[in-house]
Amino acid sequence: MSTYVYGITAATHPSLPEGMGGVGDPSRPVRVLRQGELAAVVSDAPDGLRPKRRELLAHQNVLSEIGAAGCVLPMRFGSVAPDDDSVTGVLAERAEHYLERLRALDDRVEYNIKANHVEEAVLHHVMAGNPEIRSLAEANRQSGGGSYEDKIRLGEMVAAAVKDKESEDGTALEQALEGAADAVSVGPESTGWLANVSYLVKRETAEDFLAVVEQVRKDMPHVEIRLNGPLPPYSFVEPGPAEPAGTAAGGADTEAR
Repeated sequence: MSTYVYGITAATHPSLPEGMGGVGDPSRPVRVLRQGELAAVVSDAPDGLRPKRRELLAHQNVLSEIGAAGCVLPMRFGSVAPDDDSVTGVLAERAEHYLERLRALDDRVEYNIKANHVEEAVLHHVMAGNPEIRSLAEANRQSGGGSYEDKIRLGEMVAAAVKDKESEDGTALEQALEGAADAVSVGPESTGWLANVSYLVKRETAEDFLAVVEQVRKDMPHVEIRLNGPLPPYSFVEPGPAEPAGTAAGGADTEAR
């Protein structure tokens, strides 16, 4: 039977709540494998596991439960090892790395920020801040819409200005929040987001971080800011070297958003 791995903790981490279930239908009982100073939270791996909402939530719920009691290094959804011995073997091989990560991430959580422009508001900013665009738009309006070439030119100018504004606002947003966090992890660029950034924050200063987010919302009303957290520190779990075949380690954005 393959072993599904949710996360890695210190061996001294408090025990799991009795009867906790994980992925699978019916859900597989969650258990703990200990090796030296480390422990892995695991269950039997169900056959044909797919990243459906129910399974993603089950994975996240296990991590949230164990993370509430102490530091956990979350594994990405679908982390499966051939058996229990393979898991404890990885813990033994990379004990130094995992212990360092547990120390670095102790009592810290992740907040993910995604942001995009409010279309009408950003167009107003672009028009107000660019005399050339305003002049061409007004000339087109007075001439009944302008020529085909002038319409194309205006559209290209507006698109370029909006793109520049996205870059400017993305950088400003990141810089405004990074001072309230211990670490920053920039996520992959994706269509529709001018920023996709994760912040590592001490639990005890989380309210301060959230206050900064609210201030940025007030300062940048033309930007829609989506906040997700607190989360286990998915984006700050650095995989160690030489991943054994059949296992997966490292942080990933697994929550069903």
